[in-house]
Amino acid sequence: MKISIIDTGSANLNSVVQAFKRIGYEAVVSSEIADFEKADRLVLPGVGTASAVMDGINKYKLRDFILETKKPLLGICLGMQIQATDSEEVPLGQDSVIDCLDIVKSRVVKLKCDGLRLPHMGWNTVSHTDHPLFADIKQDAYFYFDHSFAMQTGDYTIGKTTYGTEFSSAIAKDNFMGVQFHPEKSSAAGEQLLTNFIKNF
Repeated sequence: MKISIIDTGSANLNSVVQAFKRIGYEAVVSSEIADFEKADRLVLPGVGTASAVMDGINKYKLRDFILETKKPLLGICLGMQIQATDSEEVPLGQDSVIDCLDIVKSRVVKLKCDGLRLPHMGWNTVSHTDHPLFADIKQDAYFYFDHSFAMQTGDYTIGKTTYGTEFSSAIAKDNFMGVQFHPEKSSAAGEQLLTNFIKNF
């Protein structure tokens, strides 16, 4: 099993590498399409801003490969958000939205938290469907979050979380999957989800 972690220059990838190591798999970090073409699974992490991740995808000329791949791909945090059509998380002084990969028809918007603190940081529950990514994970299991923007819910949503407002905490469309939380920081539930990603697709 070859696992490639896509490096766009916008994430601390060692924690993801170590998470796969804990469940018995070696994951290799790369920005090279030649490496991704040899992989069985692709993981797209991201922290920071949507524009930074998209800049990395464009810098390494990864857009076409990602959109055309049939390999199972798991986006983590911003790696999930950029699968949306666009995002309101834009640098000051720029347009109102930034174009993303448009894999799922949705927008990433700032959380409306009704006085709750942003970013949404810490443990929260996920209400999920019976999608294979959540096999053997109990309903309303706790996962670790760290974000201020979130994807709206829709037909692609396989996990929901509420923090002030309800948002997509997990999505799936064809071979593309994404989680807003950090499975690499989510203890046993996170390890089970990564195991499911390896074994169920």
